[in-house]
Amino acid sequence: MRIIPGTGLLSGAVLMLSAPAMADESSAESEASETIIVTARQRPEDAQDVPAALSVVGDRWLEQSYTLNTRDLTTLVPALNYSSANPRNTAFTIRGLGSSVVAVSQANDGLEPGVGYYVDGVYHARPATAAFDFSDIERIEVLRGPQGTLFGKNTTAGAINIISAAPSFTPGVNAELSVGERQFVQTRVSATGPLAGHKLAYRLSGTLTRRDGLLRNIVNGRDQNTLGTQAVRGQVLWQPSADFKFRLIADFANFDSECCTQVYLRVGTSLRAAARQFPALAAAAGYTPASTNPYDRLTDIDAPLAVKTSEGGIAGTADWNIGAATVTSISAWRFWNWDAANDRDFTSLPIQLIQRIPSRQDQLSQELRIASNGDRDFTYVSGLYFFRQVLTGHPTSVFGPYGAPWLIGATTGANATPVPANLLDGYGQTGDTRFAVNSYAAFGEANWRILPRLTLTGGLRYTYEVKEGDFSTQVFGGPTTTSTALNNARLGVLRPQTYSARDSEGSLSGRANIAWQPVEDVLLYASVARGFKSGGINMSGLPLDANNQPALSTAVVEPERNTTWEAGIKSTLWDNRLTLNLAAYHTTVSDFQATVVDSSQTVALRGYLSNIPEVRVQGIEADAALRIGRLTLIGALAYSDGTYTDYPAGPCPLEVQTAATAACDLSGHRFAGLPRWSETLSADYTVPVADGALFFHADSNWRSGYFGDPSLSRFTFIDGYNLTNASLGYRRENADGEGWEIAVFARNLFDADYIQNVTIQAGNSGLILGTPSDPRTAGVTFRLRR
Repeated sequence: MRIIPGTGLLSGAVLMLSAPAMADESSAESEASETIIVTARQRPEDAQDVPAALSVVGDRWLEQSYTLNTRDLTTLVPALNYSSANPRNTAFTIRGLGSSVVAVSQANDGLEPGVGYYVDGVYHARPATAAFDFSDIERIEVLRGPQGTLFGKNTTAGAINIISAAPSFTPGVNAELSVGERQFVQTRVSATGPLAGHKLAYRLSGTLTRRDGLLRNIVNGRDQNTLGTQAVRGQVLWQPSADFKFRLIADFANFDSECCTQVYLRVGTSLRAAARQFPALAAAAGYTPASTNPYDRLTDIDAPLAVKTSEGGIAGTADWNIGAATVTSISAWRFWNWDAANDRDFTSLPIQLIQRIPSRQDQLSQELRIASNGDRDFTYVSGLYFFRQVLTGHPTSVFGPYGAPWLIGATTGANATPVPANLLDGYGQTGDTRFAVNSYAAFGEANWRILPRLTLTGGLRYTYEVKEGDFSTQVFGGPTTTSTALNNARLGVLRPQTYSARDSEGSLSGRANIAWQPVEDVLLYASVARGFKSGGINMSGLPLDANNQPALSTAVVEPERNTTWEAGIKSTLWDNRLTLNLAAYHTTVSDFQATVVDSSQTVALRGYLSNIPEVRVQGIEADAALRIGRLTLIGALAYSDGTYTDYPAGPCPLEVQTAATAACDLSGHRFAGLPRWSETLSADYTVPVADGALFFHADSNWRSGYFGDPSLSRFTFIDGYNLTNASLGYRRENADGEGWEIAVFARNLFDADYIQNVTIQAGNSGLILGTPSDPRTAGVTFRLRR
């Protein structure tokens, strides 16, 4: 058996589970017959024997596909969707569920993601940490559907489980250097070996990535949306006996870039007065966008742009084999720092000068579990879990001399009070926020093989969480005025708010599964799972009521619950040359938690948490891997139908908004952020040449179009696209995987133009911004393994 070794060209496959790896011609047949071991159920087991839908991507596939981070992972896993206006505003979903972020500065610290993100068994509470580059990874498991029984912590949609390479008592060094267009440079290094005989080993690894900006700013002449990341990880493994081991991991990652802005995409129209829409506003200001073609990749923002964020921590994992079972303890502390500068008006006009939310998050977690050993008729996993996080923020906003003409207009109020052009010049807001969570859980899952080929599985998890939020902001600056109408106009842009909220919730979640093997290499299964995500607290300010006052009743949102029915088949055919897996699922979510934009506000689009009464997602997934001699083909297809089945008070699309529009009934409409179709096709081909092998690798992903904003405005629709990456190289290595390789690569091989995400400009002018695709990047890579 193997746990995704590093000897094959492909270490895993984007299948519902994984495809056997393939090396060169001499080892292809033996590689194809080997078993891939995963820990998706907190125990080592054959991936094809796990009665659930999951994808596995191993280290070699990550290398050959140049998958740098979670965003790139979506090219290999069709059911995974990723959106990021900047690292803080990052969202990833599985089968369309999880969390959604629509624009810069609309993330909400009080909303936890529905997709759990785990690294070496440690839960990462903030989605922003998924924006950092992967470093020294052994494999990634993407688990689809609720995982609340064993993974817990709000994994109502699924989990991304990342396993880093562990220390080894066999000395080894890996080094990689890639250089490419736009001054792209990436280096990865790792070293491992013994420190004290066969009892103490170490592993050190690091990565560094640099790239020039993809956008050109015509105002200051700078390249923007640059890339600058670095990460380091150190590990020590202590194994005093065959029955006990302790692994200590310390890591740090940093992201420091002139990033992240967007460009003009299009202008939408609303039912507001023509004078309050973008064409008239731009004409009055004498403003012309840098370009009306987003793929010119030109911007003209005039405010500072920067992202400085870092994360790191320490984790200790102990495994003690006590004979019939293994006891595992995972203790961890982590932190996340964030600071950024944004131009939220996305133009060269001095509308908004400063927008930033410096933040700090600290978390502690402790998991203690016991899992039975061996292949028995009755197996189990059970444990206890504790998690605490504290997240503080300091939001700051300052408007400029053209803020009032753009956001308020020439007059305001019932008496049409004239608005001085400088009414918002220097007017700003500052504040402090604090969000804290304590989470406690007990869980257990058992598998009972009642017949040689029939197994029943049942699991339960009880979770109790306490959340507290404090929010306080104050306003300052701007010219002095005694006019009630003018003061109200300014308060419509930024107003002071102070409130505290608390929520406590306990819930029982779980799953039941039946699995049957009619023949040796075929597994049929059916399951039902109940997921739970505790309530959230609005930490970005509250929407206003009919009296223009904060609606305190919206401070806490209800917990989210979902029920997923799934059935599937997994098969290994044709003497292990063909792997074919199918799954069908139906998920209903009640009180779906989402970030909603208050489109009734004419000046500032405020994102706040709300519950959508019910959504439904259902679909079919098909995955296959075919190995013929030196050729491996891997395909995955996902069809997802997501619908707001009950959403009577949703945000209104831009095209139906008036000055008084408050809410629209979106019931029966498509789910935002979810392509109906997504497919991946990967190919590997090797040819023995002069004591080595030529190799070719390609990955191609196609996604159909989808709405990029929860309002479902036709102006925010993102067209379908295809992204293809490829590499061609030569490799020389021995039976132990030691050797070297050199390759040329191209990301976005066909230079496809597409939009990654969209933003509606604050003020509802109708200006729609978008993040264009990364243009084709070609380069060369050299790898060394010793």
